[in-house]
Amino acid sequence: MELHQRIVSAPVDFGAVRTEFGLASDYPSEAVSEARDAADAFAGARADRREIPLVTIDPPGAMDLDQALYLERTPSGFLLYYAIADVAALIAPGGALARESLTRGQTFYFPDGTVPLHPLVLSEDRASLLPGVDRPAALWTIECDEQAVPLRFSVTRALVRSRARLDYAKVQAAADAGRLHPSIAALPEFGRLRIEAGIGRGAITLRLPAQTVIRDDEQTGIDHWQLAVEPRTAADDWNEQVSLLTGMCAARIMLDGNNSNGSGNPDHVGLLRTMPPPAPAAIDSMRRTAAAVGVPWPPAESAARMLATLDCNTPAALVLMSEATTLLRGASYTILNGQSPDALQHSAIGAAYAHVTAPLRRLADRYATEICLSHCANTPVPQWVRDGLAPVVDTMRRTDAVAGKVERACVDLTEATVLAPRVGTDFDAVVLREANGTRPAEIFIADPPVLAKCAGNPPEGRHLRVRLDTADPTTRTVAFSYTTEHE
Repeated sequence: MELHQRIVSAPVDFGAVRTEFGLASDYPSEAVSEARDAADAFAGARADRREIPLVTIDPPGAMDLDQALYLERTPSGFLLYYAIADVAALIAPGGALARESLTRGQTFYFPDGTVPLHPLVLSEDRASLLPGVDRPAALWTIECDEQAVPLRFSVTRALVRSRARLDYAKVQAAADAGRLHPSIAALPEFGRLRIEAGIGRGAITLRLPAQTVIRDDEQTGIDHWQLAVEPRTAADDWNEQVSLLTGMCAARIMLDGNNSNGSGNPDHVGLLRTMPPPAPAAIDSMRRTAAAVGVPWPPAESAARMLATLDCNTPAALVLMSEATTLLRGASYTILNGQSPDALQHSAIGAAYAHVTAPLRRLADRYATEICLSHCANTPVPQWVRDGLAPVVDTMRRTDAVAGKVERACVDLTEATVLAPRVGTDFDAVVLREANGTRPAEIFIADPPVLAKCAGNPPEGRHLRVRLDTADPTTRTVAFSYTTEHE
């Protein structure tokens, strides 16, 4: 049998996935007109903060730029300005655009394009924090101490202007060379401090290989697609910490029902992103797995600390990262309604948390940001926000489920299409989870990068060879098997 056969790409049509999930790209004309004609509802009431040299960090080619930041090292710690596209200022409550975005919930990402939450004239132009243009924003100001712990934080409406559009790879290269943009020169130190603080809170970060589908630019004519492992740099992690910190500050503002300086506002409204703590049985199972693959895990050490110390290039780390996905279940959106503090935590973050940093791509952020703006200004939360919270939660729950299925369907379709010519071929694999009574074993193949089920009870944590038995693009399924003859 062939071994290490490199499989490059294949033509894949993702239209069937769009059709299956009822995702129409075309926006109603009335909503498009509203987006095209959108005017800033708070144009006369914004603070002019165009002097702040903000920059954006996004994937290459991205145009829907939600966030821009400026981070300064101060004698006492850090000063963070984080501008978020003020989408609510450009969408009339009750209008056609508001109704359509409530139905869509979020942007759905396909390898060959998007099904956007908002018309592109809004999300990639009028509201996007593109460099060199004035934009309405919800501007967060977060003052931190020497350990990057937030001391004071607030958000207000402002007029901003981004100075540059950066991407993760370029930021990482600049950091490695000691030539970071001045606006984010403090980001590596800040990011590392926040990551360590997260581990201390019990925040869990998984570093499993992230499958993705990318265009094969070397092909001409019909689109060809290939499987890849999405690269993740330290710059991704540092930038993520800025967003996580802002979401935690937002949750604190909503839970307090006032601004961070303590002046009361009885208008207690909030929308949090929550996740229950992992079941004790899941922790016990993970400890048994760690023992089985030879990873030390002291009884007093948290899962977060143990996972953070792993070398993710080893089979044992892949096994434990895969097992750790069982700890991260039950994420939801929760409207504040007198719940106990424990019920309002996000266990994977180790704190209360709210989505407020991606309103161009996620509906809930528009509403949560508006609540924070109101609390910080000591003004009533708009009635359209109050009335919309329950429908927004329903939409987000529904579309989150769909988004996960869409992403998996696109990867599954590409896997089956790319692998179809190689049925009967042997591949090198790492066994992530052994079989139990209810599920087959799970394996990871590095070339092409595939996460899949495998029959034959291969032993957990082992490097071994498996055979591709089936690859069916029609059903989007692949099937591998293992026998001792593959050793």
